Amino acid sequence: MTKTNLITGFLGSGKTTTILHLLANKPENEKWAVLVNEFGEIGIDGALLSDRGALLKEIPGGCMCCVNGLPMQVGLNTLLRQYKPDRLLIEPTGLGHPRQILSMLTAPVYEPWITLQASFCLLDPRQLTDEKVRQNENFRDQLAAADIIVANKQDRADATAQAALDAWWAEQGNGRLLAHCSQGAIDPALLDTPRTRTTLPPASAAHHHHATAPAGLAALSLPAHQRWRRMLNQGQGYTACGWIFDADTVFDTTGILDWARLAPVERVKGIFRIQEGLVRINRQGMDLDIETQPVAPPDSRVELITAQETDWNALQTTLLSLRLAALA
Repeated sequence: MTKTNLITGFLGSGKTTTILHLLANKPENEKWAVLVNEFGEIGIDGALLSDRGALLKEIPGGCMCCVNGLPMQVGLNTLLRQYKPDRLLIEPTGLGHPRQILSMLTAPVYEPWITLQASFCLLDPRQLTDEKVRQNENFRDQLAAADIIVANKQDRADATAQAALDAWWAEQGNGRLLAHCSQGAIDPALLDTPRTRTTLPPASAAHHHHATAPAGLAALSLPAHQRWRRMLNQGQGYTACGWIFDADTVFDTTGILDWARLAPVERVKGIFRIQEGLVRINRQGMDLDIETQPVAPPDSRVELITAQETDWNALQTTLLSLRLAALA
């Protein structure tokens, strides 16, 4: 039986950082797997989570439950039958509703395969002070469905955000566990907490389904002889625009950091080949986190998400100008 946890949270709440922390602290004698889904098509989280000691399966381009859950079922079945992990972490898109995923995981067909344990919802307390986020149906439904609420980014929460968290918890806590942390550094022992919230809120009318099935893992690679590619995805009032570049493309380090910092969008996630190796970029609002390593990644990819009207062509022109190689 595979112990399974759902790790949810709205855009920028710190899901991937939390999973990275958990993978870094997993028992050495256990096999872990991660099933990750993103709103966009490029697959940034897969690049961030690769080579972290766990098997990774990606479902790009929307929510796992779309098209009757087929993308998720394929990925889940592959992990369970071929890899047989001791622990499975599932990270849905920040714009997804957890009800369909939890319903699938509790279906009789998976009873012999998984033990569903506590589901987590990552929360940046500052999100509770943002009216647009607070009124988002999926944001509220993710919080309502979770067994454990993780108040992340405590190092960046001011007194207003803390007061908003206290007020929300007094009204919505309902006897659940509230964990506080920064940089997603939760206690791995929490993963073994039993599931308690078996009655879930209904999916809101705002839940977005794609008209067609996601393109699958083929969406994450470049066709032969193509040096770069742009992909767009839309839903629930948000647009994701992503680019992927081949392994021969190297970016100007200072320029790419300025581009990510100044882009007029709410969310930036990327991994770039630079002369020094690689740089990982994670920006939510004005919070910008970067990490450099001397080993270059197999390619460069970046995704921007915003609810505002955005000139993607202008952003692309600047991005292309920052290449130091593969200028074709």
